[in-house]
Amino acid sequence: MSPDTTSALLLSLRVDALATLLNALVGIPLAYLLARRRFRGRALIDLLTTLPLVLPPTVTGYYLIVLLGRRGWLGAPVYQLTGWSVAFTWYAAVVAATVMALPLLVRTAKAAFESVDRDLERAAYTLGRSELRTALEVTLPLARNGILAGLVLAFSRALGEFGATLMLAGNIPGKTATVPLAIYTAVQTGEESTALVLVGVLTALSCLVIVAANRLGARAT
Repeated sequence: MSPDTTSALLLSLRVDALATLLNALVGIPLAYLLARRRFRGRALIDLLTTLPLVLPPTVTGYYLIVLLGRRGWLGAPVYQLTGWSVAFTWYAAVVAATVMALPLLVRTAKAAFESVDRDLERAAYTLGRSELRTALEVTLPLARNGILAGLVLAFSRALGEFGATLMLAGNIPGKTATVPLAIYTAVQTGEESTALVLVGVLTALSCLVIVAANRLGARAT
């Protein structure tokens, strides 16, 4: 494999690992709130969380540029203060992968939380457990397999992310080109052998993800 191909593989693994970690830190608490709490703005949060799942990835990428680009709502103040912009860096690939994968984790984890018997949680409350301890000691363990299935699906979605990454991070070999972007470049430039290797790697990883998600999903039911 060429240095650019190796770089794309290593970058994709790094981006996917960080995106999955961020999804876990944000998505699991968010899924719990949506499953267990009723509050003002809940429907709006649910809508915004789900939108990347149904919008074309390029549209989501455009919104990310408007928000985080050098002239974006958040990006412009940061650029003016620091001279640094997240756009067209590998951090942008992490942001794009996280946003695109978050809906899969939230919806899967939310369903797992909703499947937990509320009577078990009430029993913990009667024993003097706080809501936080009940969530950590009762709800999370019972919803564990569903949450893990969501994380596996989120990892898979982040691994295959193309459109939003291209919009926000660009396709810079050795810097922001993940495996899907490298495949696109290889096909466009006629490098069939490189494209075949990368396609084979992604296909193998996707098969492993599907098997893992199906097993975890079966255990959760």
